[in-house]
Amino acid sequence: MKLKSSIRRIGTPAGGIRAILMRPEHTDGPVPGMVWIHGGGYVTGIAAMAYYTMGHVLAEHFGCVLIAPEYRLAIRAPYPAALEDCYASLEYMYRHAEELGVDRNRIVVGGESAGGGLAAAVCIYARDRGEIPVSFQLPLYPMLDSNDTDSSRHSHSHGWGTRRNHWGWHTYLREMYGTDEVPPYASPSREVNYAGLPPCYTYVEDGEPFLDETVTYVKNLQDAGVEAHMDIFHGNIHGFDVMTWTKNAKAAKQKLLAAAEKYMG
Repeated sequence: MKLKSSIRRIGTPAGGIRAILMRPEHTDGPVPGMVWIHGGGYVTGIAAMAYYTMGHVLAEHFGCVLIAPEYRLAIRAPYPAALEDCYASLEYMYRHAEELGVDRNRIVVGGESAGGGLAAAVCIYARDRGEIPVSFQLPLYPMLDSNDTDSSRHSHSHGWGTRRNHWGWHTYLREMYGTDEVPPYASPSREVNYAGLPPCYTYVEDGEPFLDETVTYVKNLQDAGVEAHMDIFHGNIHGFDVMTWTKNAKAAKQKLLAAAEKYMG
């Protein structure tokens, strides 16, 4: 389905941010809404990445409305700036659902890498606030744990490895980095109560740094009775799904669309 794009200004606790809005050209009633959060280790990236990542694939396939926030990056504004901006984007979609043609009962939050970590954080934050129901979460190969795991401790994955991971987390958390003071809204792996979170689908490659934290996140959801599924592909390329020439990209796209059908179809 063809999408048309525009720019919206979204109010945030710090003033406001730009966001890309994608909408189907024609609809037959309310459609799913999706907040799609770009990756970049919390320190780089732009909202326009949504045009060539799985956000656009999902929006085009299911004919949904997508908001991609230009959230503040940690180099200039550390935690909680990105979380505030992404949650404000979710609030905007929910409050403007009628204008946007969005079904309030089918709002999805997703993203890749750091955007996947922010997607998980937004879902935890939304559950705790109890204001906006999120129907489904898609944190793809998410950056969830500010501590090293076995898979991230000595990673030389193509695209993102241990050194960059330490840099990203340190820049995002500043003086909290390496302490026990990191809240789950900053590093979702710190969460201890997973009950009531939205159903989840994700995938990851087995040779990249975020393997262990992705597996743990899905298991914690499952142990709390939340529907959660994951596919693990063999490879070591971070962001492999948007690199169409890689061996797992096509299969990942097919798995993602199949998993999202129940909530976005």
